[in-house]
Amino acid sequence: MKNLNHPSREDISIYAILYALSEPLRFSIVEQLANGEELTCGGFKLPCTKGKSTMTHHFKVLRDAGLINTRVDGREHYTSLRRQDIEVRFPKLLDALIMAFKSIDKPNLIDINNNLNLNKVS
Repeated sequence: MKNLNHPSREDISIYAILYALSEPLRFSIVEQLANGEELTCGGFKLPCTKGKSTMTHHFKVLRDAGLINTRVDGREHYTSLRRQDIEVRFPKLLDALIMAFKSIDKPNLIDINNNLNLNKVS
């Protein structure tokens, strides 16, 4: 099992956070962790089906940005939000982003996924 990189609190960058949250699926993951719960990969309620390698990539982007912590216990990966670290670095940022995202009229993630697939060139 390889070590999972979790940047120190001081290394968490606003640019990395905003980049990580710019993808709707990753934002949905953070929203689900915002209540402080720790979830396994299968515990997330995601509106579209993605392959394991795609989901691994999304979790890595969130982890590298310092947004989530992943704890490995046997075969399970438990994910939690690094809210305290983010609050120290950027007070109220997560709450402001989540509130702003909830206040806008946004398309369903399944519709976004379908549109992306239709626009791919074969």
